[in-house]
Amino acid sequence: MKNFFAIILTVVLFTSCEQQKIGYVDNVKLINEYQEKVDLEARLQTKIAAFQKRTDSLRQAFQLEINEAEIQARKMSQENLQKLSQELQQKEQVLSQRVQFEQQQITQESQTTNDSLVKKVKGFVNRYGKTNGYNFILGSNEAGSVMFGVEDSDLTQILLDALNAEYKKE
Repeated sequence: MKNFFAIILTVVLFTSCEQQKIGYVDNVKLINEYQEKVDLEARLQTKIAAFQKRTDSLRQAFQLEINEAEIQARKMSQENLQKLSQELQQKEQVLSQRVQFEQQQITQESQTTNDSLVKKVKGFVNRYGKTNGYNFILGSNEAGSVMFGVEDSDLTQILLDALNAEYKKE
């Protein structure tokens, strides 16, 4: 009977002491240095620059129109002056709405792209963890979810290299 309990105790101790494979990733570095994100940001910056140029051109053209209207206003009757003022206000409103609409589109595209990218990276980390026998892969960030980890458990560069290699294949 004593041998039976000793055997059970030994089995329980061995199974409870089984090593779990745990790694961690610097979330910020993984996302920010992922080549697809770098490429997407470059494309987005190009769109933003084009948007800024269009907006600046529209505003300059509108300012010229205002300047011309000010010159013409000196010779106009009060009634025509009011009409001109209303026309300019309507044009300014349309211009502002157009600019705001484009800003919202760029913001929405950026948000959608970032959400998709984060989802893709999470999926990749999940597959990597399963393929390489990890029980846990923790995320490290400025908030301190992983406050300490030995360098051997830091998978950031390994995952970043693998992600970038997969992206190059696409």
